[in-house]
Amino acid sequence: MDDSRRIAAADEVPEDGTLLFTVSEDGDRTEAILTRLDDGTIAAFSNYCPHWTDVRLDKGSGALVRNGELVCQKHGATFERDSGVCNFGPCEGAVLETIDVTVEEGSVLLTDDDYAFENLGASQEYDRSSGNQIGF
Repeated sequence: MDDSRRIAAADEVPEDGTLLFTVSEDGDRTEAILTRLDDGTIAAFSNYCPHWTDVRLDKGSGALVRNGELVCQKHGATFERDSGVCNFGPCEGAVLETIDVTVEEGSVLLTDDDYAFENLGASQEYDRSSGNQIGF
């Protein structure tokens, strides 16, 4: 097993949520999420809503999963966890970008050659305050 491609232990991926991690492509960092499917397999997608790509599905504590689907909490769009297809909302028909992963010896490994694993968690430190842009 290539430890540089190891994302997390498979049992760290929640059944009704996501696990946030960061990858890089040619030096550009981007966030991704792992999600456990109903059959126990694990899928990975980029961590943004195709409607507005600056909206993160997982803000650091797991994306909302309702009725077995990922939910964009900004727009209410829902995505099938096995395919990433948006089946409801303003981006209906759009598809979350898939990132190739596999489970080997109890670990989730990044197998997508376009990316290098960086770290578990967010790609940067986010301000979790009210979002007020007014400085004092």
